[in-house]
Amino acid sequence: MVIYLHGFASSSHSGKAVYLGERLRARGIDFRAPDLNLPDFSTLTITRMLDQTRTLLEAAAGPVTLIGSSLGAFVAVNAAAKWPGEVNKLVLLAPALDFGDEGIRGPGGADLSAWKAAGQLNVFHFGYKRMLPVHYELYEDAQRYDAMKATLSLPILVFQGRRDAAVNPATVEAWARHRPNVELHMLDDDHQLTASLAYIWDHLAVFLTPAA
Repeated sequence: MVIYLHGFASSSHSGKAVYLGERLRARGIDFRAPDLNLPDFSTLTITRMLDQTRTLLEAAAGPVTLIGSSLGAFVAVNAAAKWPGEVNKLVLLAPALDFGDEGIRGPGGADLSAWKAAGQLNVFHFGYKRMLPVHYELYEDAQRYDAMKATLSLPILVFQGRRDAAVNPATVEAWARHRPNVELHMLDDDHQLTASLAYIWDHLAVFLTPAA
């Protein structure tokens, strides 16, 4: 089974999820893309997303490959670290890995102190095509998890755009540098990786093929 974890303010019907899902299903691979916005986007937390992921892992007939996009990659890394026996491969797309970065800002570049003071932040949700509030608890809860120091021994495939304005490419390179189990592809693309989907699929198809 392959489980796709979409990014922040995105959905299970994002362009990447649909593109990869169609090709994986055509190969007879069970593909699941849960809606991590449920039951309410405003109360989104990493813990809740991990709980949703855990439910799917428990229902799987065997080991699972997790594909995580942006914030979904942060969830995927932590899920693999928490339940190593149930996740056998990781694929990370423009992974948002470092919530401990001192220079980090809120969604859309929002000031963290202002977000904390207000208790919530209005953001444009690309899946729902409208402005929606998200509670500061999302950021607070994220501090409970550390993707940068996660211990992972499984095969990991990473795709990162050099022109990504949402995720620092240098952070992704640093994360991969001392992990011999990571295959990193730096691409001439932005955060959405739209122009690289064919390239991503070609390498993903090989990555998922069982060794002879």
